[in-house]
Amino acid sequence: MEALKKKLEEEIAALDNELRIQLPREISKARAHGDLSENAEYHAAKERQGMVNARLGQLRQRLRELSMIDMTRIPRDRVGLGSSVKVLDLQKDEEITYQLVTSEEANVAAGRISTTSPIGKGLLGKQVGDTVKVTIPGGVRELEIVQLTTIHDQPA
Repeated sequence: MEALKKKLEEEIAALDNELRIQLPREISKARAHGDLSENAEYHAAKERQGMVNARLGQLRQRLRELSMIDMTRIPRDRVGLGSSVKVLDLQKDEEITYQLVTSEEANVAAGRISTTSPIGKGLLGKQVGDTVKVTIPGGVRELEIVQLTTIHDQPA
């Protein structure tokens, strides 16, 4: 989670620099070219300024949300954020391991699924031995939880 916060902070710093230093220079330079109504550089810079401002707002909001996650409220005996869960797909008779992460850290190919994904939502709050039915785009899957390691069990 700390790595994600650091990544967000770095993107905020880069966009803040662009918004406060680079874009004002571009706008000023474009303004010096005269008629603003037909000045493509000016309009492009102003449009980029709006997009950067919106993205900064999103990033700052997400950073606030992450900072408010209370690690003590994540269960120690049930699936939660940061858990590594081995499940048995009862239809395919194969074991799959998922790690439940935030949406920014999700990488399905690497087994890192978001807590807001259909499988992630289905697994949240469950324990070893529980069976869950999860509706995914490919149909309904029945998964039995066979092993659980919570964020509290993993080395920091």
